[in-house]
Amino acid sequence: MVRPHRVVVLAPDGVYPFDLGIPARVLGAANGLYEVVTCSADGEPVQTNSDFSISVQRGPEALRNADTVIVPGFDSLVIGADALAKAASALKSVSPGTRLVSICTGAFVLAAAGLLDGRPATTHWAAADVFRSWYPAVDLNPDVLFVDDGDIVTSAGAASGVDLCLHLIRTDHGSELANHAARMCVTPPWRDGGQAQYIERPVPVAVGRGTGDTREWARANLQDTLTLARLAAHAHMSPRTLSRRFEEEVGTSPGRWVAVQRIDRARELLEGTDLSVEEIAHKVGFVGGTSLREHFHAALGVSPAAYRRTFRGVPGGGS
Repeated sequence: MVRPHRVVVLAPDGVYPFDLGIPARVLGAANGLYEVVTCSADGEPVQTNSDFSISVQRGPEALRNADTVIVPGFDSLVIGADALAKAASALKSVSPGTRLVSICTGAFVLAAAGLLDGRPATTHWAAADVFRSWYPAVDLNPDVLFVDDGDIVTSAGAASGVDLCLHLIRTDHGSELANHAARMCVTPPWRDGGQAQYIERPVPVAVGRGTGDTREWARANLQDTLTLARLAAHAHMSPRTLSRRFEEEVGTSPGRWVAVQRIDRARELLEGTDLSVEEIAHKVGFVGGTSLREHFHAALGVSPAAYRRTFRGVPGGGS
């Protein structure tokens, strides 16, 4: 009988209960292939960022026998410098070759231990500026859901920890088991690691007409040629005014926005239909399958066929 992959979750003081529970819930849905246990830096109860503490049965000695160590996110207003240093110090118990993983601000613990110097990583976008000021040697990318750098994997905030754990299952055991775990957790089985975090943007008070109606119209007509001039005509604005309003309201240009909508719609069709890549390309407004493949790979780093195989577990998956 194969020994389950041992995952040890190191809970720092101030831990978010949601983040702390993700590994056990998601990896625990992988048909017994993972054993998930929890420890603290000193074996004592852990104060969460909420109005309760969690009794932890294990101390840092549990880290010695881990195949993977996961550090969940914590509230920086609850945890102090001493607690951060204590959690980072506990990682000295980790054996060489152990995979290290962080969820959300758990990346601060890995960075405090010096494990991310010179390496790519991510964390919650709202903590990015502080992270950069504290750990300038880390190649931080706050615009993605997770970063897989082999033996170290870091994720963005909160729900991206679910994406990360599904990614671990997919990496270790394939897409079929990852899809099964996702169904058990009632969550989408796949969001690409390079997908942007949903970064908060200040939205100005609308003055006069906005672009909302035109955006809805464009989404319903992605198969058409959606030039800046045509979008502007629909919005009854000049192209220059429309471009400015788009930037103000959605944070990007009309052309880039349309491209994102087309890729998103293509993903939906790859996931939910058996249409060929060529057919999907025409439905979402690309001139052909080659154009869709180029845009799809540029946006997600994978081909439409690979995306369909990953999401649906379909052999071949088209071209």
